[in-house]
Amino acid sequence: MPYAIRKSTPDDLPVILRLRDQARDIMRSYGNVYQWPDGYPRDDMFKKDIELGGSYVMLDERGEAVGTFALLPSPEVTYNVIYDGQWLYDAPYHVIHRIASTPDSHGVLDAVLDFCESQVSNIRIDTHEANVIMRKGLERHGYRYCGIIQLLNGDERLAFQKACKPHIL
Repeated sequence: MPYAIRKSTPDDLPVILRLRDQARDIMRSYGNVYQWPDGYPRDDMFKKDIELGGSYVMLDERGEAVGTFALLPSPEVTYNVIYDGQWLYDAPYHVIHRIASTPDSHGVLDAVLDFCESQVSNIRIDTHEANVIMRKGLERHGYRYCGIIQLLNGDERLAFQKACKPHIL
C-alpha cells in the first residue's frame, strides 16, 4: 500500500504519541516485552524530532496518519562505540528512530525504509534483539548487521547499516 509521507508539525504530536502506544502494543503481541517500556520513548523525544525537522508522519489514502518515524543526521552518541563488530562506513550518516504505526497498517516498515533510502546515502538503525519484525524487514532491505551498541541507560541494541544511492537531503 502506498503511503504519503510528510514532515511532522507540532500539531501532529498527539497522533504521534498515539502511534507510539499502538506500536508498543504491537511489539508486545509479538513477544517483544523489552523494547519501549511504558514511558518510553518519552514525549519530549518526539517533540525534539519535530523541532529538528526530522520527524515524519505517514498518511493512508484517506489522509489519516497511520505511521511515524524520525530520520536524523549524525552523530548519534550511542553509536560512538560498537562492540562484537564494526560499522561498515565511517562517513556521515543518518539514523532512523522511533518507527511506529497502527496495528492495521501493512507495509509501513518497507515504506519507511524505501523513503529514507531515497533521501540519504548512509543509514544506521538499531533495534532490540526481540524485535523480530524489524530485524526481518532490515534483512529484506539489505541492511547489514554490524554489532551491538549500548543505549544511554545501558541496554543493548543490535546495530545495522546500509549505504544507499546518493542522498537528496
